[in-house]
Amino acid sequence: MASTTFSGPVTSNNGFIGAIKLPTYTVATAPSASAAGAGTVVYVSNGLAGAPTVAVSDGTDWISAAGTAIADA
Repeated sequence: MASTTFSGPVTSNNGFIGAIKLPTYTVATAPSASAAGAGTVVYVSNGLAGAPTVAVSDGTDWISAAGTAIADA
């Protein structure tokens, strides 16, 4: 399967087909949320008291899908 790297916004009028693979980290290995930049999305394998979650950088902290900070990284 081919791989494509995009920069900037990606828009589709027909939807997207397939899976999106997010970078995977643990709480201890996640990069700094401020260095990653607000809006960066990652998968954290132990982000919710040991349970996996998707997290978004708010520019300061990684915020889990449940709305709680997962790391002060």
